[in-house]
Amino acid sequence: MTATSSAPPAPTASSTPVATTSAPPATLPVASLPAGSLRGIVVGLDPGHNGLNYTDPAYLAKQVWNGREWEDCDTTGTETDGGYPEPRFTFAVAEYLRTMLEHAGATVVMTRDTNSGKGPCVNRRSQIINAAHADVALDIHADGGPSTGRGFAILEPVADGPNDGVISSSERLGGELRSALLRLTPMPTSTYDGVNGITRRDDLAGLNLTTVPKVLVECGNMRNATDAALLVTPAFQRQLARAMAAAVLAFVR
Repeated sequence: MTATSSAPPAPTASSTPVATTSAPPATLPVASLPAGSLRGIVVGLDPGHNGLNYTDPAYLAKQVWNGREWEDCDTTGTETDGGYPEPRFTFAVAEYLRTMLEHAGATVVMTRDTNSGKGPCVNRRSQIINAAHADVALDIHADGGPSTGRGFAILEPVADGPNDGVISSSERLGGELRSALLRLTPMPTSTYDGVNGITRRDDLAGLNLTTVPKVLVECGNMRNATDAALLVTPAFQRQLARAMAAAVLAFVR
C-alpha cells in the first residue's frame, strides 16, 4: 500500500513471483501468548491485496463506496525493488499471526484465505469483519513510500458515521500496537508518514466503514532498501506477528 490513496503500478510478470497458497513454515512460534489468554475473543485480520490482483486491472478499477467517496475496489499493492510483492508479505504475516491467536484461544476471521486469488474489494473486507462482530481487527500492509523514508505507520480512523462508535477504541488499539512494534521489532516509526508512527486517514474503506475497533498498519516501506531487507524475511514477519498478537492481548485486557 502507498502512503496515499492512489494505486501503485501493477507488478510486471517478470518481477512478480508466482502466487502461492502455501502457509508459512510449520515451525511457528505459537507460544507467543499464553494458551487460553484470548478465549472468547474474535479477531479480524485483513491481509492487504491478493496475489493475483495484478492480472485483472478492470476488476481493481471497479468503484466502491468507502463511506465518504468512491474508490477503486482494490490495488495490486506495492513490491520491493527485488520484486517481492506486498500481497505475499501481508498474507505471510497474517498466517503467522492467526496461528498465534488461535493458540491463545481466539476465533480468527480472515478476509482472504489464500494468496492465489483476487480481492475481495476493500468495502467487502470491512463487511466480513463487521459481520463477524470482531472484538478487534487489524488491516496488514506494507508501504510503497519514498525510497529515502523508512519505518512503520499506524493508520487510525476519522469519525464519519459508520465508525463513530469505535474511534476512541481504535486509537487505543493504535497506541498498543505502536508500543508493541517498538518493543518487539527493530522497525522504527515512519520518517515520512504521520507523527511518531501514528496518522489519521479518512480516505480508506477499511477504516471508514469499520464498526469494530480497527487500525491499518504499514509495517515498513518496501521501497526502502533497509526496510525491504527486513520485510522479506520470515524471521521479521514472525516478529511482526508477535508484536501484533501482544497488542491484541493488551487491548482486550
